[in-house]
Amino acid sequence: MPAAAEEQGADQAVSLLKQVQSGQVTLVQPAHWLPEVVAVITRIRPEIAELAIDYLTAMEVKVQQDADILKTAARLSQQFSHHLFDTLYHALAIHLNAVFVSADEKYYREAETMGYIQLLSNWQ
Repeated sequence: MPAAAEEQGADQAVSLLKQVQSGQVTLVQPAHWLPEVVAVITRIRPEIAELAIDYLTAMEVKVQQDADILKTAARLSQQFSHHLFDTLYHALAIHLNAVFVSADEKYYREAETMGYIQLLSNWQ
């Protein structure tokens, strides 16, 4: 039986989180990341939303956002007809010379030529 859409990439996501916990990978997010993640959790698994908020805030994720990142995100949003909140992650990676790990295959296919992006399903 195929995995539900919410479960696809779960192994890679867990691997990535373990690498963050061990310090092998540094996690930096745009300012809107926490409300966006909580919105998805609340929609998919509302019964765990409050516990998830506790765990996510305990992670003390570094947040970075400035006008240059927003401008890049706006350009990406326009170029790829994609929501600004999604392109903010990619713009942040571009400005940090980092990698945006995304489960969004459609956006990946459209934006991979920009670099700084990798599919979650390809995460090692």
